[in-house]
Amino acid sequence: MDVIHFPDDARPAHWVQPVLALGNFDGVHRGHRKILERVRRVAGERGATSVVMMFDPHPSRVVRPDKAPPLLMTTAQKIEALAAAGLHGAAIVRFTEELSRWDPEMFVRTVLADWLRVAEVWVGANFLFGHDRSGNFTMLRTLGARYGFKAEKIDAVRYKDFVVSSTRIRRLISEGRVDEAAALLGHEYHIDGTVVKGDRRGTQFGFPTANLCTDNELLPPNGVYATTTRVGEVVHPSITNVGVRPTIDETGRMTVESHIFNFDRDLYGASIQVGFVQRLRDERAFESLDLLKAQMAADCARARGLFDHLSL
Repeated sequence: MDVIHFPDDARPAHWVQPVLALGNFDGVHRGHRKILERVRRVAGERGATSVVMMFDPHPSRVVRPDKAPPLLMTTAQKIEALAAAGLHGAAIVRFTEELSRWDPEMFVRTVLADWLRVAEVWVGANFLFGHDRSGNFTMLRTLGARYGFKAEKIDAVRYKDFVVSSTRIRRLISEGRVDEAAALLGHEYHIDGTVVKGDRRGTQFGFPTANLCTDNELLPPNGVYATTTRVGEVVHPSITNVGVRPTIDETGRMTVESHIFNFDRDLYGASIQVGFVQRLRDERAFESLDLLKAQMAADCARARGLFDHLSL
């Protein structure tokens, strides 16, 4: 997938009448994928180039940094997910204070018309843009007619009784309801990172762990989770502790460490991905190491029972 940045890069010459999905796409959830699938299909029918546009940093980081939410994805994760969705290109707009002051027409003329020369733009149901979010879909369609492109929108996607949104998914994860978040995402919420050396306490207990250093901003609350751990192309069942390990560590240092079932390899320096399947329990302090070991064994048994009913 081609990746270009505004204002630094020119539109690739081989992009033909781009059909554009426009939004932030944090999480690339079920609603986002409906837009992406429509853009890919329309572009394919016309022999056009399917492109997704997003903003970096997230506009809220610039406009209201005190209220900006932790994001579900890093930029690298988002690009990987969009490439996997089959889009031909990604156009990343550097969001600045200056750009935040552009009125809707300035954005349409400068970015959509002059830079990308789009043929068609697709957005979600509640799409707003321009200074103070003053532009809506009706304005986008009117400006599109003026600047030579079509504008279309996708209605909100619902899962059971809920409208699927990044905001709702963030809230579910922050409450530890990772299984419900996965239902709205269409996949497990996962974090990526590098395995770093720990104190090897887990190995001493018979439960070796991979300690993860991650750039992901949003972690579920402290506790023990049934998880999957992807090493290379292989997905393994695991359990993961998110927290400060109060029984064995007095520093209060936050850690994410995963015990991978039936796995005996040195992972130091390896890149892995941890997906959160279900919350098992709160993190708590134990009166002795023996009680902690017994609880870890119980956690593993419970997670194995869960995985017996799932297909990894």
